Amino acid sequence: MSISDRLLGKKSVNGKPHIEAVAPTCALPGGDIRIVGKGLRPAELRRPSVHFGEIEGSVLISSDDFVVARVPEGAASGPVLVSTNGGANGHVSNPHSIKVAAPVADTLHPVTNPALDREGNIYVTFSGSRGQKVPVSIFKIDTNYNVKPFLSDMMNATSIAFDREGQMYVSSRHDEAVYKVAPNGTMSTYAEGMGIATGIAFDAAENLYVGDRSGTIFKIARDRQIFVFATLEPSVSAYHIAFGPHGDMFVTGPALPVSTASTKSIRTGPSQCFTAALGVLKAWRSTLKAIFTLLRLSAANAAS
Repeated sequence: MSISDRLLGKKSVNGKPHIEAVAPTCALPGGDIRIVGKGLRPAELRRPSVHFGEIEGSVLISSDDFVVARVPEGAASGPVLVSTNGGANGHVSNPHSIKVAAPVADTLHPVTNPALDREGNIYVTFSGSRGQKVPVSIFKIDTNYNVKPFLSDMMNATSIAFDREGQMYVSSRHDEAVYKVAPNGTMSTYAEGMGIATGIAFDAAENLYVGDRSGTIFKIARDRQIFVFATLEPSVSAYHIAFGPHGDMFVTGPALPVSTASTKSIRTGPSQCFTAALGVLKAWRSTLKAIFTLLRLSAANAAS
């Protein structure tokens, strides 16, 4: 292929742009997606058009093989298409499905992810600043997306997790404790002395792990014995925990240096850096507003 051909872009076999893949397959309005395929750029070095259903998104980067586009406000789950030459002469790609999140509830203050119970109800915190007493600590969002107060007596409710029996556990970064919360909203202390307790998560054996921002990951066995599982660098806003399918623990640290922005703790050995690419979370975290919006994907995706 000549240099001019490379500059002007390769043509697809049938003269139409063709989408092979879209990543990620789920996105938020205002987020960016990467479209991979062939013939995605007009031959005249103009930018293609990308439509999310009937709404056009902005194109940030374009080439023959890939396009980076921003999901526009108002976009919904459905097909994304790339068109060249203004879509004239049938220069429109094949559709590729993408799921776009839609708002469920706002005026909340979750500092970690929400949690779902067995019935599909969503529980989310209004955590407040440290030491702030808020009227409602945890809200319950039912399957019809009705938002109702659930718990009012906890200071700085931080992270929520359910065990296999459906029992709710909530950490408090103010009280240095983890609480058990009954379905009627009454609570009892499950563990104390957890430092600035933030993220909590269960492993496959039903041990509960608690992330202390001062640099400790605690392990609470089913008999409530407490062990120090791992020590990491302190962080002013992190230590959210999740487990992978093979039992590996993942701990976020958005306020840490980029090189340790996300740490993977191995079950049988010392912790190691999993990826540094998530260091951008530090910048995102610092710009988040006090009011957050929970989002859901399409009904099919939520059901799965």
